[in-house]
Amino acid sequence: MLGYAAEAISGPPFITDDPEPVAYQHWEVNYALTGTQTSGGSQAFLPQVDINYGALPGVQLHIQPQLAYFQHAGVQAFGVGDTELGLKYRLTPADAPEEDWMVGFYPLLEVPSGRADRNLGVGTWREYAPLWVQTRRGPWTVYGGGGYWFNGGALGRNAWAGGAVTLYQVTPELQLGEEYYFRTADTVGGHSAGAFNLGGMKTLARDYALLFSVGRGLTQVTAVNEASFYFGLQVLY
Repeated sequence: MLGYAAEAISGPPFITDDPEPVAYQHWEVNYALTGTQTSGGSQAFLPQVDINYGALPGVQLHIQPQLAYFQHAGVQAFGVGDTELGLKYRLTPADAPEEDWMVGFYPLLEVPSGRADRNLGVGTWREYAPLWVQTRRGPWTVYGGGGYWFNGGALGRNAWAGGAVTLYQVTPELQLGEEYYFRTADTVGGHSAGAFNLGGMKTLARDYALLFSVGRGLTQVTAVNEASFYFGLQVLY
């Protein structure tokens, strides 16, 4: 049976995140629709709201509430999903050249606010401790890294997860890129899984941008990810 298996979108519009925090005393909010299709059903977050605030120089606070949708074998459920909390901390100096490697630590905590008995949440607390790095060379931006998931519950299994993203600045308003993501099995009897995504960002106006990506699994495709998408609006305050 299809379970609560969709990957969290940490660095919209991709799963992989970057080490760069939101500017001090500024807000970044990403309003999104995201989902995954498998051979047995589908799962989506409609909507997902990724809220980030620059609480201190080099420090970002994060909260991500969402409404979850689940469908499998004629059974459907819709309601509050799990909530993600996080704190991003840049480890390298803010005034370092963009060509140098920026490094950041971004621990996340997933709160089991969704009902697991309806497949709207995992039903247990989970923590992720990743390290992210990034560099820019002309129109190219490359970032990636990963870390360790601490998965609770009777069927949970701790796992490694991470990825890499390459972005190209096509025009001042358009950035396109690709992502490779991988995680080891995170449930008892589960399997490792990989994914490939294409996406980017299109600036619409000052402080507004469209975020988008589409992708597919690289392993365990029919069970985990036959097709996935992310469409969102980024607003800066």
